[in-house]
Amino acid sequence: MEQKRVYKVVLTGGPCGGKTTGQTRLCTFFENMGWKVFRVPETATVLLSGGIKFSDLTEAEAYKFQENLLRTMIQIENTFFQLGETCSRNCLIICDRGAMDASAFISKDKWDQMMSTNGWNNVDLRDTRYNQIIHMVSAVNGAEEFYSTEDHACRSEGIELARELDYKAAAAWVGHPYFDVIDNSQDFESKICRMIECICQKLGIDTGDRLRASSRKVKFLVKGPLPPDSEFPPFQDFDVVHHYLESKSSSQQARLRKRGQKGHWSYIHTIRRPKMCGQVVEVKTQINHRDYLNIVSSRDDSHFTIFKKRRCFLINNQYFQLDIYREPAHPRCRGLMLLETYTALYNDDLKNILPSFLSIEKDVTGNPDYSMFNLSLREEWHTRDSKYCHNFNRINGTPIDLNEKINGTTDDTINNKKSMTNGINGNAKNDCVNDKIHNGINGINGYKKSHDTNGNDINGDDSQCKNGICDNNMINKADDNGIINGKKFNNNILKI
Repeated sequence: MEQKRVYKVVLTGGPCGGKTTGQTRLCTFFENMGWKVFRVPETATVLLSGGIKFSDLTEAEAYKFQENLLRTMIQIENTFFQLGETCSRNCLIICDRGAMDASAFISKDKWDQMMSTNGWNNVDLRDTRYNQIIHMVSAVNGAEEFYSTEDHACRSEGIELARELDYKAAAAWVGHPYFDVIDNSQDFESKICRMIECICQKLGIDTGDRLRASSRKVKFLVKGPLPPDSEFPPFQDFDVVHHYLESKSSSQQARLRKRGQKGHWSYIHTIRRPKMCGQVVEVKTQINHRDYLNIVSSRDDSHFTIFKKRRCFLINNQYFQLDIYREPAHPRCRGLMLLETYTALYNDDLKNILPSFLSIEKDVTGNPDYSMFNLSLREEWHTRDSKYCHNFNRINGTPIDLNEKINGTTDDTINNKKSMTNGINGNAKNDCVNDKIHNGINGINGYKKSHDTNGNDINGDDSQCKNGICDNNMINKADDNGIINGKKFNNNILKI
């Protein structure tokens, strides 16, 4: 029997960003798919509509109000979260803002004091409490002509204040592992569709042609040395540890991730499960410390444990993650820095959003040499019986050069918007690809065969691939009910 899913999403953003409309459309979309949807009201609006005015509060009263607001928010959310757990159907819980939004309206010293007094910490409130954060950029950034305060009883901000609040709302969530920024680069209808699609991507739900294709993951090699911290916008640094896991199965891959700050950790178990050519489902499960310790004993000794410092920052309404690889690791990872983001931009528009203070060496999107699976291998890549997973990306039979620098000739992974989306728009119908899959989830590093439209093999190396899926992918011993090493997770596995 398929495991029930409970998915908690925060919709945040500055004034006039589309949160209210987005909630309604998101609710309708998921209810039409048979999901139960709960909508958690914005706690600040509930309290402020009762007559409270910040301008009337002393500094001490404002601090106490924010503390009680956060306590109230957590309690209200917990009520909906518990209802979601007991619901018999798949359940989407939409939070109108979340716990970290309160930090945007208080100084860092006061926030730290509040955390200490109440036994809270940022990792629990930001990273482990919610599955995904969606920031709806205010109309004052890119759609100024549509900004209005007329239809919102609690909205009175001018444009400059609205811009400031929009930035603070986004900065409060920098560091969440699944944080997406929906900007105003397209019309409002497209903005709403991108927001819904973004959530469906993370859930592994194939939306077909119901939503427009939008952003994809891009990856760039950064040349050292790293600039001083003062050149970065406000950022969050995390320690990240990845373990690849052993498996008797060759068609899937699994890994564990530990991610934290100041001794507080969150834990994710990820399974990449290929369904068909060009479409791979990622099943991400948030687990507790005990589960992590039980599962980590199954790590695959043919892979190094990957240690990174992950720096997360927001610039020009674009969210970036910079992974800085650390020792111990294979020499190929020495000094390696990779910058990642999700975007719908191409060519010069894409280059213009990249951080100017970083030295971008080249675009490595889809290049298997920069997949974490291959980077973590202990053995040399091209030896006999190597576990290196190859990846052939083709457009109409022509291989893509994945190593062209973005300065100068822009490679085809940027130039061709239609590339590798499981045959969408008539391209790549016969190709099995990594990274560029229709549901937006990064594919397994290891597709190596072309197929015809019936799924039959056209070419490839039979010694490494079966039915177009590389034998070198790894997965933990998990069955379809979430049983791992005889132990069932306490948390919901996002089953497809």
